[in-house]
Amino acid sequence: MVSVYVTTKEKDSGNTLVCASIGKLVLNASKKPGYLKPVFEAGNDSDASFVKDVLSLDEPVEVLSPVINGRNISAGIKTAVAKVSKGKDVVIIDGLPELHQSSSEIAKELNAKVLIIELYAEDISQTFDDYKGFGQSLIGVIYNKVPERRMDKITGEYAEQLAKAGIKYLGAIQEDRALSTLTVGELAACIDGTFIRGEEKADDLIENLMLGAMTVDSGPEYFGRKENKAVIIRSERPDMQLAAMSTSTKCLVLTGETPLKSVVLIKAEEKKIPVITTSEGSAEIMERVEAALANPCLNQKSKLARFEKLMKQNINLDILSNELGLK
Repeated sequence: MVSVYVTTKEKDSGNTLVCASIGKLVLNASKKPGYLKPVFEAGNDSDASFVKDVLSLDEPVEVLSPVINGRNISAGIKTAVAKVSKGKDVVIIDGLPELHQSSSEIAKELNAKVLIIELYAEDISQTFDDYKGFGQSLIGVIYNKVPERRMDKITGEYAEQLAKAGIKYLGAIQEDRALSTLTVGELAACIDGTFIRGEEKADDLIENLMLGAMTVDSGPEYFGRKENKAVIIRSERPDMQLAAMSTSTKCLVLTGETPLKSVVLIKAEEKKIPVITTSEGSAEIMERVEAALANPCLNQKSKLARFEKLMKQNINLDILSNELGLK
């Protein structure tokens, strides 16, 4: 059995999506993954619940996300790993945040491989001492959520610096709009909306948002300016609703009290576009959406599928697979 400790020096680095993607990689190699996310405070951990679901793990969430005594972290995690490792080929440990000072001790105690997830920083040389503490256990470093304008610097200068320091650079994933947006279901929930049809599309990702403008220009040309969008339109404007659905639209959000026209419903069913109604006005909807976007949830199956694709395109999975005994 191989253990891999996935850690980072900053919160919100995307650790859990990386862990879930590794778990899917293990499954695709016809191996059995295990998962553990130790925490310091009791509570139903949403990350552990998500990974349990996507990897079809049998263990209850409280076993996958145990509360660890801060005075004896390494021993506590070792005991917890023993509970989730039975019958598993690879156990993925969603490590403590911020390259916790005990991380190297934990990795040694578990005899675990180590994968570090980094966000972009102007100077990476200061982190090399932290990396070296893991010794030969370190698989390498993955950069996540990299601003587009910094990708060349990461893939060129930073990769070279890491190589000179004897640290493997495994790749970089650029900031992706789809991962910081809402699903159709999340949009409906945050505006207290009701599905008229298309609830089965609740996990679809929305990449843009448009308002049906009260102008003569609100036709296909106007709505065609953005793709994979949710369109907010007043319920008494079936002409706009039909125009929006003739373009790349993920869902319609209708405001107002006017009943949905049958011609609109038929078109929505034909194109498999969800239709959501809400009593909120456009301004209130935008305010709620902006609040939701300020803290997007990454624990979505559609976002995991998107992230897996980005991992395959940008990360050296051959090195990772070899280190985990998948090849």
